[in-house]
Amino acid sequence: MSQVLAKPPARGSGSARSLVRSRPMRDPDFSNPTHMTRRGWWLVVLNVLIPGSAQVLAGNRRLGRFGLGATLTMWALVVFAVLLGLLWRPALLWLTIGGGWVSWLVLTLVQVLCGAYVVLWIVLTFDTLRLVRLVRAKNYAKIAIPLVAVLVLALCGSGAASAANIAGSSRNAISTLFGSGGPSLPPSDGYYNVMLLGADSGDGRDSMRFDSISVVSVNAETGKVTIFGIPRDMPNVPFSAGPMHDAYPNGFEAHADDDCGWGSGINQLTNAVQTCHTGKPYYPEVKGHPWAPSIEATRDAAEGVLGIKVPYYVFLDMNHFAQLIDALGGVDIDVKERLPEGGPPPGSGADDVDSWAIGWIEPGKQHMNGDTAQWYARSRYTTSDFDRMRRQRELQEAILKQFTPQNVLTHFTELAQAGTELVDTDIPQDKLPEFVELMMKAKQHPVQTIELTPEGGVDEFNPDWNQIHAMVKAALHPEPSPTPTN
Repeated sequence: MSQVLAKPPARGSGSARSLVRSRPMRDPDFSNPTHMTRRGWWLVVLNVLIPGSAQVLAGNRRLGRFGLGATLTMWALVVFAVLLGLLWRPALLWLTIGGGWVSWLVLTLVQVLCGAYVVLWIVLTFDTLRLVRLVRAKNYAKIAIPLVAVLVLALCGSGAASAANIAGSSRNAISTLFGSGGPSLPPSDGYYNVMLLGADSGDGRDSMRFDSISVVSVNAETGKVTIFGIPRDMPNVPFSAGPMHDAYPNGFEAHADDDCGWGSGINQLTNAVQTCHTGKPYYPEVKGHPWAPSIEATRDAAEGVLGIKVPYYVFLDMNHFAQLIDALGGVDIDVKERLPEGGPPPGSGADDVDSWAIGWIEPGKQHMNGDTAQWYARSRYTTSDFDRMRRQRELQEAILKQFTPQNVLTHFTELAQAGTELVDTDIPQDKLPEFVELMMKAKQHPVQTIELTPEGGVDEFNPDWNQIHAMVKAALHPEPSPTPTN
C-alpha cells in the first residue's frame, strides 16, 4: 500500500507568499525593493521610539527583550524622578545632592545606568541596520536609512550621555565643595546668614586680601535676600566672642611693625592672623583652606559689626571669577561710568590712566563676558572703594539672575568645574536641599542691599556700632505697619 507524502510548498507558491504577508518584518519579500525600503524605515523608527522593539519583531528576540526591558526601565525611572520632583521635591533634592553617601551612590548609579544605556542603544542601532538588509532596499535608501539612523542616535543618545556627565560632575563637585562642610545649624532668628568673601591673589598681589566682604541674610521662610556690604577698610572693627576678641577687646587696632606693618582695616586681618602673628595660633582647630584662620577672624569681625550670628561662609577666589561668568553665558550690567581695565605699574601712581589702561569699559547696558565682568568688579583706580562695592553687589545680583534651571542644566559641566576652582565653603551638604529651595524662592523677591558706607548713613572713619546693629535689626525684623484707624 503506497503512501503519499506531503511535499512542502514550492518557493513562490501561494502558501509561502501567505507566510511572508503574515510576518513582513521577520520574513520579508527580499525580491521587492519597495517592500524592503518601507520595512527598513519602520525598523529605524521603532529603534528610535522604543529601542529593542526592532529586534523583537525582526531579529534576535533575546537581545530585543533585553533592550526593551532596559528602555522601559529607563523611562520608568525618568517618570519616577519627574513625579518626585513635582510632588515631593525635597526628597528628590535629598537623594541627589543632600544625602551624603546616599547621594553619592544615587549619582554614581545614574551615571553608570545612563552610560550603559548609551552603549546598548549604539549596539541596537547597528544591529537594526543589519536587519534592514540595505542591499535589498532602493538606491536612495541605502544612504538615507543609515544616515538618519546614526544622526537620530547621536541626537537622542546625547541626552543620556549628558545625563551621565551631569551625574558624574555633580558627584565630584559636591564631594569637593561640601565634603568637609561645618556642622548643620538651624537658622538664627529666622535667617540663614552667610558671609561672602571675594579675595584676589592674582598677579601683583603679595598676599591674599579680602577685597569684597558682605553678609547675605536669607529669610528661612520666604527666601527674601538682604545683602549687607562691609567696607574692607572699615577701621577698629569689634569681634564676637573668640580669640580675636580676647586679643583686641576694644576693636581691631592699628599697628606699625617694621617688617610687616598693617592698618586697622578689616581687610588687614590676614596680616594680623597669619603673616605677622607669632606664638600660639589664633584658630589652631581650624583645618582646610590655607586662609581658614583669616576667614574665621573675618567672620568674627562680621558678627561684631552686624550684631548677628554668621554660621557659614563662601570664599571666592577672584582669580577664577571669570570662569564662573563665562560658564553662565555672561551677565547683563548697566555701566554707570567709564572704567579702565588694568592697573598702574607698582610705584607709578594712577594719574596717567591712558598710559597703563589695557582697555575701557564704556557706559551703558552691556552683556559682559567673564574677563570684562572681572575688571568691572576689580577696577578701583579712578573711583572709590565704595563705588567698587556697589559694582560688586550689582554683579552678585546679575549672577543670581543667571542661575535659572535652564541655564544651569545647559552649562552644568562648566559651572561645576568653575565652582570647584572658585569656591571654598563650610556649608554642609545636608543643607543643600533647603538652600536650593530658598534660592528658588529668592528669585521671587527683589534683593535688598544695605551698604555700610557714607551713602548708607554710616561714618566711614568712626562707625557707630550700635547704629549699625539697629540698621540690621530694622532690615531683618521690621516693625509691622500700624493698622489704619477709621
